[in-house]
Amino acid sequence: MQPIQMVDLRNQYLKIKSAIDHSLQEVIDTTAFIKGPAEQRFARNLADFLNVKHVITCANGTDALQIALMALGLQYGDEVITPTFTYIATVEVVALLGLKPVFVDVNPETYTMDIGKLQAAITPRTRAIVPVHLYGMSADMDAILQTANQYNIPVIEDNAQAIGAECTLSDGSKAKTGTMGTIGSFSFYPSKNLGCYGDGGALCTNDDLLAEKLRMICNHGQKVTYYFDCIGVNSRLDSMQAAILDVKLKFLNEYTSLRQAHAKKYDAAFTNITGIVTPQIASYSTHVFHQYTIRVQNRDALKSYLQEHGVPSMVYYPLPAHLQKAYLHYGYQVGDFPISERICKEVISLPMHTELNDEQINFITSLVIDFVNNNPK
Repeated sequence: MQPIQMVDLRNQYLKIKSAIDHSLQEVIDTTAFIKGPAEQRFARNLADFLNVKHVITCANGTDALQIALMALGLQYGDEVITPTFTYIATVEVVALLGLKPVFVDVNPETYTMDIGKLQAAITPRTRAIVPVHLYGMSADMDAILQTANQYNIPVIEDNAQAIGAECTLSDGSKAKTGTMGTIGSFSFYPSKNLGCYGDGGALCTNDDLLAEKLRMICNHGQKVTYYFDCIGVNSRLDSMQAAILDVKLKFLNEYTSLRQAHAKKYDAAFTNITGIVTPQIASYSTHVFHQYTIRVQNRDALKSYLQEHGVPSMVYYPLPAHLQKAYLHYGYQVGDFPISERICKEVISLPMHTELNDEQINFITSLVIDFVNNNPK
């Protein structure tokens, strides 16, 4: 059996090597390394894939979130609602801009924003809602948008982990994650479902004026060179990363199908195994399985057990944002968000990538089952 990796980017690359190498050579030949044809082509193709009017590329997913907030014109002290169970970038950009994060708990089955808690978190200072499509599945965007529209609050979708997932709205229409709110943000970190070979990010919107502002902010606040209309940042997706992403975008649906097939095999192995909580797929969303995350008691011991047998695993995330040292000054306490606090002690993500095979999945699942059966609560 080949060694098991959390993410196997090398073997994925080898399958598309000729196309990747050709696209990189094209960039080198043109020497258009920034804002060149490769970046423009990828932005157009991603917009087509998402069925959205505008895609604006940037340097990484964290920048995408920050630029989205900047484009909304929020003022110091304005409140931004976000789940506490998320990667810290969602909260970090709020704090960096002098805004106030207002946390809400998550649904214990979907791990996304608890709609029942959202409305209670809204105050006269609320200026944005940032739902997170965690692990590869959409938050309940229909309910979030209804609430946001009721109070005229813009929605920024943190879609770093769920590109390609599809949400069904109450009118029966379907939309890809990232395209339903005011702005969608994306990360192309190498381990993402659509990942480059460095760092990269993007934003999308259907609002023409907002798209123009996002482009300016990404480019130092300028629309015309050396004339600066707003305060901006330097956040650009270089042409080589865009070229890689444009090739991989053609395979994204195939990659998603492979991840979903692997998840079904994990599910089948864990069926009826007491002590393992498998991922739940909401009725309104597909799941693209950026991570395959289970919940178990004795999580840290299971992680060590797997490592001893050559199986990597990761904990996304061991501590909710409201209890992180950097954010304690906002005044939240242990017990404020009990679902997130409990989940953080139980979640563990198993290897999930396009190159997994049945032998590896069988080995992983047998180890997990053996541990759980011999280490009951």
